[in-house]
Amino acid sequence: MDAFYASVEQRDHPELRGKPIAVGGSGKRGVVAAASYEARKYGVRSAMPSVTASRLCPDLIFVKHRFDVYNKVSKKIREIFLEYSDLVEPLSLDEAYLDVTHPKKGPNSATLIAKKIRERIFEKVGLTASAGISFNKFLAKIASDINKPNGMKVIEPAEAISFLEQLKIEKFHGIGKVTAKRMHSMGIFSGADLKKLSELELVQRFGKVGRFYYKIVRAQDDREVQPNRIRKSIGAERTFNDDLVDLNEIFEKIDPITEKVFDYMKKTENFGRTISLKVKTADFQVLTRSKTFNSEVNSLDKVKKIVKELIVDNYDDFESVRLLGVTVSNLSKEHNQEGVQLEFEFRDS
Repeated sequence: MDAFYASVEQRDHPELRGKPIAVGGSGKRGVVAAASYEARKYGVRSAMPSVTASRLCPDLIFVKHRFDVYNKVSKKIREIFLEYSDLVEPLSLDEAYLDVTHPKKGPNSATLIAKKIRERIFEKVGLTASAGISFNKFLAKIASDINKPNGMKVIEPAEAISFLEQLKIEKFHGIGKVTAKRMHSMGIFSGADLKKLSELELVQRFGKVGRFYYKIVRAQDDREVQPNRIRKSIGAERTFNDDLVDLNEIFEKIDPITEKVFDYMKKTENFGRTISLKVKTADFQVLTRSKTFNSEVNSLDKVKKIVKELIVDNYDDFESVRLLGVTVSNLSKEHNQEGVQLEFEFRDS
């Protein structure tokens, strides 16, 4: 989807159309969850501190998020996907992989199906979408970003290698800003540069992920579209307007976060063995601490007790707290290999 959250707000509030808007909090600790294309022209991006966004775009309009609405719209879009294929793998509310090798209806052409799906989305929910079409997930993902907004890109087998050789290294899905900067320091600026390194050299320089880099630059990606993915963890976190310094205040703020995580575990009957605490300090240091047990922790009181023990045991490591988070992993359905429909938690900010 194109600037999904921001586009929903502009759809529902005509006075915002054509204006630079950001979904998120405008306070000193606010974070941009999504930015309209009008705002992106000024350099405003998701996950950017709201203070920075306002400095880049003085006319930026902040809009409070409505995740319940985004969820409803996402479900309608998912219904459209399922008209054409049962092999739908959601990545988030606004993005998914579809395997249309054997479509349920429509022409036997991924390109024509993508065009039809985009038309159906606009008819049904009034929003534009972009699509990437190729013979594996990696290439389709890259292609989906090339002609945004409201566009499509096809990467055919015959052109895949030359396309990747010319692609800037920072455009490779799976290579983030830090890794791209590191590659630049090594003289790797394009796929052609990356391709010069052997698999052994890439593993020596980047560890296990080096094997992934070796394959993707050669257009090799055998991952299947998985309609039922196993959830690895359940978590929630919150950024505070003012730093927390008092232990009792930290306890007070962590309880609702813990309850949110536990409620989701209870709703999905998916309890975990590992309880993790995340703390971001006032100077932006991120600390994570965890405890693992032999069996699933299925009591709210016990989860709260463990989280508070983690806080007390590590209290000397942080003087003031900007963000608190709780995550539960080693989930029961992961161990039982039971597929669950992927869902997404939204984190307060």
